Amino acid sequence: MLIKRPDDIPASEITDPELYRQRRRFLQQGVAVAGAALTAGLWLPDSVEAGTRLANVKKSVWRVDEPLTPYRHVTGYNNFYEFGTSKAAPARYAPKTLKPRPWRVTIDGECEKPGRMDIDDLIRPHALEERIYRFRCVEAWSMVIPWVGIPLGAILRRFRPTSKAKYVRFETLLDPEQMPGQRTRLLRWPYVEGLRIDEAMHPLTILAVGLYGEVLPHQNGAPLRLVVPWKYGFKSIKSIVRISFVERMPRTSWNLAAPHEYGFYANVNPHVAHPRWSQRKERRIGEFRRRKTLMFNGYADQVAGLYKGMDLRRYY
Repeated sequence: MLIKRPDDIPASEITDPELYRQRRRFLQQGVAVAGAALTAGLWLPDSVEAGTRLANVKKSVWRVDEPLTPYRHVTGYNNFYEFGTSKAAPARYAPKTLKPRPWRVTIDGECEKPGRMDIDDLIRPHALEERIYRFRCVEAWSMVIPWVGIPLGAILRRFRPTSKAKYVRFETLLDPEQMPGQRTRLLRWPYVEGLRIDEAMHPLTILAVGLYGEVLPHQNGAPLRLVVPWKYGFKSIKSIVRISFVERMPRTSWNLAAPHEYGFYANVNPHVAHPRWSQRKERRIGEFRRRKTLMFNGYADQVAGLYKGMDLRRYY
């Protein structure tokens, strides 16, 4: 993976001009943002309209040297089946029904300090980072996204997982009024995903609260979602309300729905084909040409050691 350090990156590579499409509103918010930065200010609540800027975001060294996917594609082309099966459905419906405040997250299971916390109390002790990650979907499309978030491991350690905690289970909000797609039988609701605990603690794994320097849009999993950049996108569960430390591998939504198509690990592996298409190539959204898919989505140097000795065709 090619990594640029913050001082080496020109501003033109960091901020998409589309973020300034409503420049007057942004300038008007400047005083409020400055005030937040001087007080509790590491997290700016999603209690206002979409597009709110996040305060005190620092640039991380985890930044791939590739063009960013335009904001309109990142926020307009999504898989979020709680709002419909088309790629446009989340952007059309989630902003109308999903209410990201108030929002509480339960942390339980094999840990010494379980609890139920307001999202701001969960996030506030941590500095927000902007990380530019490749994001690869099992359907063979990909993006490069500037996520804003916190290393998941830093949050998990606060709750002191015990030696019995071998996996981390994540659960999405269950509320058919807010998420009308849950009225269908497409999946077993609520949506559930999981990681091995060493995967969850890996420094690349983050809980995202924003993208492009703004509060996370509803259709992208507001107010809190997982991002695991070396795995296919369905592992990056959205709108999280529960994080549980568990001893056994959790039964996850897509693996239950179609075990022959979706394995637990879901590592990006061009040598393992989906039953209905090849994974050897992908199309970056906004481009016409297809490119070769990289092992572990290009993060092999960082994560291959997690799977040493494993048959990655069997544990797909």
